[in-house]
Amino acid sequence: MPVAWNMPLSAEPPFVGICVHSSRHTHDMIKFSEEFALNFPSRTLLNHVQYYGTVSGRDLDKLDISKLPTFKARKIEAPLLEGCVAFIECGVEDALRIGDHTLFIGRVVAVTANEEAFNENWLLNDDDEKPLHYLGGPLYSIMSSPLEARAPAPQTDMSDDWAREAREIEEREEARRRETE
Repeated sequence: MPVAWNMPLSAEPPFVGICVHSSRHTHDMIKFSEEFALNFPSRTLLNHVQYYGTVSGRDLDKLDISKLPTFKARKIEAPLLEGCVAFIECGVEDALRIGDHTLFIGRVVAVTANEEAFNENWLLNDDDEKPLHYLGGPLYSIMSSPLEARAPAPQTDMSDDWAREAREIEEREEARRRETE
């Protein structure tokens, strides 16, 4: 199941959280197995992600129908999807009922990344390798370029400083866009 609501919860020990509606087949699967995996698909898997998110696995085997290849995870039983840029394998540490959803808290037991897709700063330069971000309905996005934020230096006349800072940021962004074209 594509999960739109996921987040890091703790670095030490490593925990992530996912929110799943109790009516979803995935909810029952996670409760029964006490584990889950996060697969981070790129735009090459866009149509598969949308399909997986709109069809329930309760009555059919989505992986079998889609013919998307999988492989064995390192630490858990859930299969991982080929073509993703990274994977986080989790054992369920806790489950909290939050309104109409359950927050599954997963203890990270293994992390795998396609290291060839990342540059030396662990950024993804190739748009085909960047993970999808769900926007709602059939809409997804990928991150186009990282932005660097810096606190403005204290000045007596902040309006001039902010305007200069904004121009510098725009110039850097324009230079980055030209480099990638």
